[in-house]
Amino acid sequence: MASSQCFDNPPILSSTSGLGSVQELGGLKTYVTGPQDSNLAILLISDVFGYEAPKLRKLADKVSANGFLVVVPDFFYGDPVDPVDLDNPKRDREAWRKAHGHDKGCEDAKTVISALRSKGVTSVGAAGFCWGGVVVVKLASSDYIQAGVVLHPGRITEDEINEVKCPISILGAEIDNASPPEQMKHFGEILSTRPGVDSFVKIFPGVNHGWSVRYDDDNESAVKSAEESHEDMLNWFTKYIK
Repeated sequence: MASSQCFDNPPILSSTSGLGSVQELGGLKTYVTGPQDSNLAILLISDVFGYEAPKLRKLADKVSANGFLVVVPDFFYGDPVDPVDLDNPKRDREAWRKAHGHDKGCEDAKTVISALRSKGVTSVGAAGFCWGGVVVVKLASSDYIQAGVVLHPGRITEDEINEVKCPISILGAEIDNASPPEQMKHFGEILSTRPGVDSFVKIFPGVNHGWSVRYDDDNESAVKSAEESHEDMLNWFTKYIK
């Protein structure tokens, strides 16, 4: 079961936020931003709060300004965790998790990537946040993506890390029950022994699970840490998505 931290600091959702538009891609409603004719694409996979989170769309716009076509699909089919309903005792989180498993998310992501390929995209990177971070690790064991970035992921197993085939960056929080920093560092040690698989692990001090997309705009330190993680993510993609 995922840590309760996954549900901390929920965003205020807005389907109208962002510079891009919502289109259908691979059968999923998808926020699309950036140059439509780019052959380099970045897939952003949300946390449990879904693809309408304004900060996630703002980040997508930021990444797209560097020449990438950025897509943020609705992997929850209109059923993200509702921030307004978090304290509802009748809310069955376990049922939600079963309905929106990581394996299903991975298969849906492959469908989206195939749709991008059909449009002329030749290189794809994927970044995942919390729930999405687990999906990215699963994708990284395939040939569907050329590089991955995992930010404060949900629970990842050592076996899944051993299956990673592409360059992967893990950006973790110092205060995180779902992905403790000691475990993230251990994953880095495992990846460092993998020939041909470049990896990078960084633990951000003083921040909590979810900090990169659920930060407080009025907290200067939180904003700085989030922006630093965005820069690290972008640098990784700039290096490998060509």
